[in-house]
Amino acid sequence: MNTHATGTFDVTGWNDLATEEKQGATFGRAQITKTFQGDLTGTSTTEILTVGTPDGPAAYVGVEHFEGALHGRKGTFVLQHSAASHNGEQWMKWQIVPATGTGELTGLTGEGAIRVEDGHHYTLGYTLPEA
Repeated sequence: MNTHATGTFDVTGWNDLATEEKQGATFGRAQITKTFQGDLTGTSTTEILTVGTPDGPAAYVGVEHFEGALHGRKGTFVLQHSAASHNGEQWMKWQIVPATGTGELTGLTGEGAIRVEDGHHYTLGYTLPEA
């Protein structure tokens, strides 16, 4: 079944694990916890690698483990993140890592985006085998 999920999430924890200054850039590693509302309900833990510059443009990549329900179907899956910003424009994409779905989410695939505007909003277009 092809469908879309939308909703919001709250960042419930941020733990900086490492920072390294390089010429022209600062590299970091952090662990983030989130709580999801909307079509996704549950919690997640994300590890991200970040880069920032003195002028502000930044980027990150990450891997997120979600546990909860997607449109009422319970299980877990992993999301791969990529994001960047430049000249005030930002984009944040995520993709479901194939073969990571468990429980009622086995076989889940898809991709989506995150938008930060009055909180964190997500969209996720996905395919899930019929139950």
